[in-house]
Amino acid sequence: MGSGHQQHRPAVPRAPTGPRSDWARSEGQERVLGVVIRREGFDAALEAAVLSSYERGVHASKAAWQRELRRSEARVQWDPERDLDLRPLGHRSLQLGLGGTLVERYAGEWLVRIEDLTPLARALHATRDPALLPPERPYPMPPGAAARLGAS
Repeated sequence: MGSGHQQHRPAVPRAPTGPRSDWARSEGQERVLGVVIRREGFDAALEAAVLSSYERGVHASKAAWQRELRRSEARVQWDPERDLDLRPLGHRSLQLGLGGTLVERYAGEWLVRIEDLTPLARALHATRDPALLPPERPYPMPPGAAARLGAS
């Protein structure tokens, strides 16, 4: 978790444009969508988030983490990032889950647009060309959230 993520790496949910979505080929997964939300919304969700699992050195104690988790409407887990051929990369991707009133704010205030990324997923499957991916930019995570979520 904390050791796998670096603050200068993007802390954004990844669009499942590659192997994890089976390249938009599996039944029930024929479309890949990208969601664009307002920056202030993403930051608010990060500020409200708690790690989905206990991490020694990030949390004061397991009991404190459990209390935070019960109160939180957002959860974060860090997942290993892989390239288009599923080779591990040296950083992790953030997965952010929302609940409660944050879902309402996401849908009602933060959502800007939804984009169909299916053509991109299919082109990536056909070519495995990383140049087709949008460039990653560093995401300056709010400092309080970075510390609470184990981002270093």
